[in-house]
Amino acid sequence: MTRHGKNCTAGAVYTYHEKKKDTAASGYGTQSVRLGKDAIKDFDCCCLSLQPCRNPVVTPDGYMYEKEAILEYILHQKTEIAKKMKAYEKQKKAQKNENLLESQSEERERAEKFKTRENSIVSKPINPFTGGQSKDSGVQSGPSGSTNGPSNSAASDGSSTKSALPSFWIPSLTPEAKPTMLKKPVKTVLCPMSGRPLKMNELIPVKFTPMDPSLDRVALLTRQDRYVCAVTKDMLGNSVPCAVLRPSGVVVTMECVERLIRKDMVDPINGEKLKEKDIIPLQRGGTGFSGSGIDLTAKESRPVMQV
Repeated sequence: MTRHGKNCTAGAVYTYHEKKKDTAASGYGTQSVRLGKDAIKDFDCCCLSLQPCRNPVVTPDGYMYEKEAILEYILHQKTEIAKKMKAYEKQKKAQKNENLLESQSEERERAEKFKTRENSIVSKPINPFTGGQSKDSGVQSGPSGSTNGPSNSAASDGSSTKSALPSFWIPSLTPEAKPTMLKKPVKTVLCPMSGRPLKMNELIPVKFTPMDPSLDRVALLTRQDRYVCAVTKDMLGNSVPCAVLRPSGVVVTMECVERLIRKDMVDPINGEKLKEKDIIPLQRGGTGFSGSGIDLTAKESRPVMQV
């Protein structure tokens, strides 16, 4: 194919390669990228620090953590929950005081309205010979007892002009930014991976079986294949489904669980009786194959170009 054919811009078909290149150059649309091996953590790494565990523990959901990291996380979450609870209690107390002040102001307004209504009623006896109040009052009243005079009308006009403020930029008419209402925080610490409640006493210590017990920890971490199954001595890795036995804390392959352990439901290390909840499947970071059941595609949502 000639160079003119490769760079043809007059074609009637908008190819997939052209669409992908234009999407990457324009900055619009959603891009999907398959994760590489460097973006997947190993099965024996902590879900928080992403480093190989020195003192690993596992949750009942199968997520592995470094013991120090997960305990620091739990203490930090408890501190944050205490701060949020203190702020919520402070807001609740302030709201209670505000409601009390509003109720007191409403009572005060009702008392003022009652006093203004009562002041308009004639409090001095009417002279039966003149048909009005005595000379001391200085205000003429009609037969119904209501006072009529220019002072009351002027007062009413003044109050109406004071209450009606036509200019929206006057400070008393400008809107106020009220503080955001805080919701009552949840007191339960949640697992950062599964989102379920997490407690310290539910963490299960994990004991890996090294492939070569004579190696020290530094030499063991530099190897690609570090641990084996505690029963069958098969190599462990991201491509091998594993499980943790709760009584002994050892790591075995799921093949060993299905073929050997589920027959008698006995821990092969210490001989204790096992229940179904004592077999905890270990959550893996992912493999290079799509058949592992783990989503290895990362998506980045960007603005869509509107025509």
